[in-house]
Amino acid sequence: MNPTTLTLITCIAFFVVVFAILILAMAIKIVREYQRLVVFRLGKCVGQRGPGLVLLWPFIENANWVDLREQFLEVPHQTTITKDNASISVDFLIYWKVVDPVASVVQVGNFAGASQGIATTTLRAVIGDIMLDDMLAQREHINTVLREKLDEVTERWGNKVTAVEIREILPPREIQEAMTRQMSAERTRRAVVTEAEGKKQATVTVAEGDKQSAILRAEGEKQARILAAQGYAEALQHIFGAAKDVDAKTMSLQYLDALKALGASPATKFVFPMEFTNLLKPLIAYTNKSADPE
Repeated sequence: MNPTTLTLITCIAFFVVVFAILILAMAIKIVREYQRLVVFRLGKCVGQRGPGLVLLWPFIENANWVDLREQFLEVPHQTTITKDNASISVDFLIYWKVVDPVASVVQVGNFAGASQGIATTTLRAVIGDIMLDDMLAQREHINTVLREKLDEVTERWGNKVTAVEIREILPPREIQEAMTRQMSAERTRRAVVTEAEGKKQATVTVAEGDKQSAILRAEGEKQARILAAQGYAEALQHIFGAAKDVDAKTMSLQYLDALKALGASPATKFVFPMEFTNLLKPLIAYTNKSADPE
């Protein structure tokens, strides 16, 4: 065989092999679990394919890759005006995912740009109905309204807005300073109230302690008086018991001792009870009886 012919055949075979490899590369697609292929045949959409191994007709069919995983779109700071004409800057995130791959390719050309435009328009409409003081308190409400409004529009594009999260709300500098002063005043007020409550509780506690102390002191004095009265009563009982065994002679001798003590005193006047003579009668009779000889 002519060497020139052999070289030609080799080149043709090489080009055929390369062409076959290119055809196979164009025809065979491996689609992952989170992906889908939207196939167009001669410009007409014939549906979605995947996951797994997908075969396409080369030069007749082409495909668009669609990612089914949840995506997020960052909306930069947007200047809006509140209901009380305060200018604020808001930025937020939009979380979305494709639920209909065919519609996401056929119905919208730039989903990110379209979603951002709807989000900013809806944001201005929502914040325009809210007072500045209620912005932070109604953050969840704003997130919910934005998500619902976006979901209504993006549904026809085959996309689902799963969440909208406002990241930051920036009021003007003068409003921030006013809010800082208001917060400082509120904290000062709370500190004063807390201190007053503490003093009140301390005063009540001290008064309660003094009250309990006074009650305990009075109770102790009462118990002491009761014990003293009981002791005095017992002493009187002992004295009365001993007095029952004392006869008239003994009482007379006690009176004589008393007279002796009175006689030793420097007083010039003495007062005797009327019963004194009656008490001395037995003693006088006993003395006369002892002096009278039988």
